[in-house]
Parts: sequence; C-alpha cells; structure tokens
Amino acid sequence: MGISHYIKEIGRGARGAKPLAREQAADLFGQVLDGSITDLEMGAFCLAMRIKGETPEELAGFLDATHARLARFPAGERPLVVLPSYNGARRLPVLTPLLALLLAREGLPVLVHGAATESTRVLASSVLAALEVPALAAIRPIAGGEAVFAPTALLSPGLKRLLDVRRVVGLRNPGHSVVKLMQPALGDCVVIGSYTHPEYARSMAATFELTGMTALLSRGLEGESAADPRRTAQVDGFVRGQRIALQAQQPGTQAEVPGLPSEIDVETTATYTRRVLAGELPVPDALAQQVAHILQLAQRAQETRAAHTAEIP
Repeated sequence: MGISHYIKEIGRGARGAKPLAREQAADLFGQVLDGSITDLEMGAFCLAMRIKGETPEELAGFLDATHARLARFPAGERPLVVLPSYNGARRLPVLTPLLALLLAREGLPVLVHGAATESTRVLASSVLAALEVPALAAIRPIAGGEAVFAPTALLSPGLKRLLDVRRVVGLRNPGHSVVKLMQPALGDCVVIGSYTHPEYARSMAATFELTGMTALLSRGLEGESAADPRRTAQVDGFVRGQRIALQAQQPGTQAEVPGLPSEIDVETTATYTRRVLAGELPVPDALAQQVAHILQLAQRAQETRAAHTAEIP
C-alpha cells in the first residue's frame, strides 16, 4: 500500500506537519517494520519524523505495531526488568551491566537488549560478554536471579534495520525511541527508561501514561539505563500508567566516585563490575538508590496484578 500518504502529513516541516492518530501511526510503523516500503520511503519517514518529532499518541501507535511483531519472552513469576542499552560508554564506563547484575542478585529476572548505533562507543553487550553473560541466540524463559542479553535483531529484525538507517543518514529516528519503551515479554515488565534531553523525558512520561506501562524514568548515564553515579537525578515511577514521584533531583555533581575507573575499555569496566559485586568496591549511591526504586516498582506491579486477578470473577 505504501506510506506516501502518511509522509505527506508528517513531512511538511516542524510547523506544517500534522500528527498522526494512534491507529495511523501503528499502520505506518507496521509497514516500516515489515520492510514492505522502498528505501526512499524509509529515508523520507526517518527525516520527516526527525524534523517533526514524535507525539505520545504516535509513539503509542509505533509501540502497538512493534509489540504485534516482537519476539517476546515468556511470562515469569516476577516482573521482567528491561534495560535498553543503545548508547554505550563515551566518557564514563558503561554501568548497565553492573545495574543488571545487582538487580539479578536481588532475585529479579533481568533482560538487557541493544545494538550498536555508533561505532565509537564501548557497549554493554561487550562488557556482559567479558562477564560471561553472552548474547542469547533464541528466545527462552528468563529465571529469577538471572541477567541475559538479547540483540535487537533477535527481538525484531525490522527494528534492527530501522536503527541501521542512522549509519547512512547520521540522525536518530523513531526506532531509537521505540527500543527504549518497548516491552519484550508476555508478562509484566518494568521498563527502565532513560533520557538525555528534557523533551524526551516529557514524551516518554506521556507515553508510559497513555499505554499503561510499568516503568522507571530518569536521566541516565550518557543515555544508558543506569543512573549517573555522580548525580542525584529526578526519578519517576509508573505502575500501569499511574505516575509516582520516587526521588527529587538534588543539585551538584560529584567530582569523583569512589572506585569508579577513569578508563572506559571493556576489560577495565568488567573488572570494576566484578569488584563491586564482590564487595571490594562500594556500589555507587545513585545505582543503589536505582536498584531500590526498581525493586519497589516490581513489588507494586506484582501487587497490582494480584489485585486485578482477584477482581476477575
């Protein structure tokens, strides 16, 4: 069918473009993921959305299309904690593997998913591999107390193709927003959402509310899911779309974090992670607080599910 009629609406520039309804966005994004459009249409879609920006209704539609096509993990006894990891380390070590393993130590099932979007970054997947957490080759149950890594291509080849457009045009596109919001499990998820720019915080929060998701939202370390260990950031939780204020932002930035290395290479980061888990170095306060917030959300999600189940006759 093609998407030219949608491009006509979204491609009129920042002021002239019209937002799509949720159902239209789902149809458009479904065609993008299915690969049924031309390369020219794909490029036009990416550039038009980059200029226009995504509304929460459009993001909800994009998620509808994604979830209808996503390879999803089976439901478990406890909510699956989902850590998107697409930015990697630029100046500070990537701490998403440490966060994942701290959460697994608390008995939660943890999924890290990601793909390389910039060739110069040190990726969480590389650090996890050094910690003997290899990439999954197939969808399988994730046990409580287990952390795993899933490449984006395993979850959705169409999303991986869309992310790869950045290598050609040099700009992010809606795929980079969707991967930070999607729920890759059939059961309850706690999605750990992160942002670097305030406008994304607003759109992500509105999307969590609109779609009824359970999630944690805060400013991440260089765009990663893990908290910045140098700061006390604002943290908001969402339980089935209901917003909960978990932590207020505090001013100031620490000049140094005890034990945190200045090098960002894979082996140094893996060694630091091992030493923190072994108790040889302290868990950064910001990550300890983040773990506590996630445990709270996971507990609330379980309680809400139990209450909802009890109401069904």
